[in-house]
Amino acid sequence: MDLHADPPHALRYGFLLLPRYSMIAFSSMLEPLRMANQLRGATLYEWVMLTMDGRPVAASNGLMLPPDAGIDKAGQLDLICVCGGLDVRLAGDRRLLGWLVRQAKKGVMLAGICTGSYLLARAGALDGYRATIHWENIAGLREEFPGIVSTDDLFVIDRDRYTCSGGIAPMDMILTLISQQYGIELAADISEEFIHDRIRTTNDQQRNPLKLRIGLGHTKLVEAVRLMEANIEEPIALDELSRYVGISRRQLERLFRKYLNYAPTRYYLRLRLIRARQLLLQTDMSVTAVALSCGFTTTPHFSKCYRELYGWAPSHERRQAISWSGGSPDAGQTVAG
Repeated sequence: MDLHADPPHALRYGFLLLPRYSMIAFSSMLEPLRMANQLRGATLYEWVMLTMDGRPVAASNGLMLPPDAGIDKAGQLDLICVCGGLDVRLAGDRRLLGWLVRQAKKGVMLAGICTGSYLLARAGALDGYRATIHWENIAGLREEFPGIVSTDDLFVIDRDRYTCSGGIAPMDMILTLISQQYGIELAADISEEFIHDRIRTTNDQQRNPLKLRIGLGHTKLVEAVRLMEANIEEPIALDELSRYVGISRRQLERLFRKYLNYAPTRYYLRLRLIRARQLLLQTDMSVTAVALSCGFTTTPHFSKCYRELYGWAPSHERRQAISWSGGSPDAGQTVAG
């Protein structure tokens, strides 16, 4: 494509709005397309808003936008953006998944926005691809879809699949796509119009660097916490952990208490229980399977620790998730959005 010439026809993008989708993620993907048209003075992009049946669905903030059509009247599309948010596990019935599969076979590019990646995964559209999703949902995606190379990158572009986390990350992804199609100058101009100080890349992570999240710059402590986060299923013993980071156990304990106000073992346990809660809310895994995935050798011990942190048992958490989602016992709650 000549980056300096107007396209032979406008690229037509479809935004599939799932119930309780993230409005900010949707807007971050759409608005750069509008600005591209405005700055170029030409219709580079067209878009349609779609829902399953053509009826409005509420975003997670309660607002409802009138869609242009249902999926059966979407017409020819160059890219389909699946916009997710809360309760994405309840959104994909066979008809919708089948439609996505047929679109992929026709060569339509597919994008997952926020938790929309989960629906693409259920359709089998991400098997063998690198992909990402909102950081709160990565653990569930990895457990349920081992055929996907799941990452915690801000966004991932792998051939004809585009996936990103929520919030304003879709803006970085669509600006990257615009720069590939019409040049970096146009993408940079759009970014400047939106007071977006830089276009982040696929090398950026979703969450702030650990040293910023925990409010310190001590490299040994940062390294220890990273090792803990990377070894949830098979926890590392404290003596072994201190050897890995190159300080004594006593020094490590002192760092944790000084900067995090936790003993290392308690902090590690908290990380494992946070992961367990994500799996209980996002997957259909049994309580026993969740316990094993988070490094607990027995379910009673897992339940005891879980109750001490959250005030209720893991089984109660699962029942609450089902109640919130209005689903059946095999329907979990997705927390992002």
